[in-house]
Amino acid sequence: MSIDPHSRSLEQNRTTDRPAIAYVDGPRLRRAILAACVQGRKAKAELNRINVFPVPDGDTGTNLALTLDAIAGEMSGLAERRADRVAAAAAHSAVLGARGNCGMMLSQFLLGFARELEGRERATPDELGAAFEHGARSLHASVERPVEGTILTVVRESASEAAEPARAEGAADFAEVMTRTLETARESLARTPDLLPVLAQAGVVDAGAKGFVEMIAGVVALIERGEAAERDAGAAATAVPGVGISHPDWSPIAATGHPFVHGSRRYCTEILVEGDELPDEKTVRSSLSEGSEELLVIRTGDILKIHLHTDDPQAAIEYCATLGTVAAHKAEDMFAQYDAAREAAGAVRRPVGVLVDSGSDLPDAVARAHGIRTVPLLLLDGETTLKDRIDITSDDILERLERGGALPTTSQPPPGDFIKAYEQAASEAETVVGVFLAAKLSGIYRSAENSARMVPDLDIRLVDSRGASILAGLLALKAAELAEGGLGAEEIVAEIDRIRGQSGILFTVRSLDRLIASGRVSQFAGWLGGVLDLKPVLGLETDGSIRAYGKARGVQRARELMLKMVEGEIPAGARDVRFGIVHVGAPEVVEPLRRELGERFGDPEILVAPITPVLATHLGIGAWGIAYMVED
Repeated sequence: MSIDPHSRSLEQNRTTDRPAIAYVDGPRLRRAILAACVQGRKAKAELNRINVFPVPDGDTGTNLALTLDAIAGEMSGLAERRADRVAAAAAHSAVLGARGNCGMMLSQFLLGFARELEGRERATPDELGAAFEHGARSLHASVERPVEGTILTVVRESASEAAEPARAEGAADFAEVMTRTLETARESLARTPDLLPVLAQAGVVDAGAKGFVEMIAGVVALIERGEAAERDAGAAATAVPGVGISHPDWSPIAATGHPFVHGSRRYCTEILVEGDELPDEKTVRSSLSEGSEELLVIRTGDILKIHLHTDDPQAAIEYCATLGTVAAHKAEDMFAQYDAAREAAGAVRRPVGVLVDSGSDLPDAVARAHGIRTVPLLLLDGETTLKDRIDITSDDILERLERGGALPTTSQPPPGDFIKAYEQAASEAETVVGVFLAAKLSGIYRSAENSARMVPDLDIRLVDSRGASILAGLLALKAAELAEGGLGAEEIVAEIDRIRGQSGILFTVRSLDRLIASGRVSQFAGWLGGVLDLKPVLGLETDGSIRAYGKARGVQRARELMLKMVEGEIPAGARDVRFGIVHVGAPEVVEPLRRELGERFGDPEILVAPITPVLATHLGIGAWGIAYMVED
């Protein structure tokens, strides 16, 4: 594990001269989890290819990779010395980022693993084995109708091997435990076709189980090769996923000859709910079990994550809205996924993937739920380049705005960043639809166009959102939903263009100083607004240009004016309307706006997000806005 020999037991392993690993603390566990994430993600394309159970829709690898991305993102910035806190952070990020059956099952395993480690600053091999077994029991208890020959079997048998030393005389070496666990996991994986006929028919092992085995292999590689394995992992993490990997042309999915082998429900539905008084898993399972399949429910703290296959996803979403705030949801048409997977030659990918820039203000939970990729915009802080929402957060820029003084300047991503994002998105989808900030507001769209010409072998379709902030985010979300429903790229682009023509965004600012600094308003307008406490209400025309819609004295009148104007822009009788609320350090505006929109428009879906640092530098503290998207 490339561990400092002065900080570990000097008891020697019997078969090598490597000192035994007598305990795992926070940093060691963090590195092990990262190694597992990298190795598991490398198997994405092969897992998609062999994914025939429970539904042969070719997305297990993608779903696992997106879940692992969420875990790795949390681990990468974590500086925690305690093993229990690292485990808890991994479990929490897994729940937030979980996609598909495999992601939900991995999350449930990690929750059980983390609970067993509670209170331990460091864990012995025996204690880690016990945590492994506790994770397996937690996973098994969460599944309504367990099926042998799946990830459930492999996790259980692997955990039994990991915990065996604790039941005997104890274990002094974590490396020995993990090596034996990997051997058992591989043997268990090889037996999955014997237990599940559909796997034998297709000539494959279970995809989710294979992903889990790959994760264990990543930990063992780290132990055996240390820094060399980490260097390889780092190279793999920065490489384009799926590029340079050969895949057989023959598809087991096409060979199955039937779309559903373990159920008949059409939509793979996932819902993330936040709230202070959420019900327990049993209550939610009972309420959603009728008419659903593959139902998995996880509750941890103030988060509830639900996965199910259903013919009526909207009913499930509406039920969850009674439990708390639905932070994200998605419903993928598995019939369409199956058709696309059957027709794929070689690597199995989604027909359409969606890409946005960070100026879309799309909440992380929503982007994760739909697998939407993001190109970070840039801020230049002296000689330092900061990636928007990665190296600098909304809280960071708010602190700088409050402090006063010089702020970072904003910049477009270079072509290399766009190209990398295109290639990553294309590794998951046949066609990539990019939804970017309005060309009339920024050079980002033109830069995206120029960069797309540099990768002519990729099928990239670009959409000028003619919007900014959460309006662009709402349009990207709609594009992802249309893709999940089986629409092709051309139809998606046309529909987004139609919807944008009847949607918009309005915003106001506390002070015009930042807009003046960015050249958006005149010096006289800024002086007048400051003297008279006039709040301008600005918005974007359907071509993306800025327009002054009005002005009001004080925050309350500005809110009343903006709500009135939004109501006037939405056609009478419109049924499908969604909203977004964004702000820079003004959380007090959210609930009054949410309440008013609910009363006027019948409790619509509302996304809420802080304005991203790149846009916040131009708008200043106290800015806020409302976007509306009319889908009728």
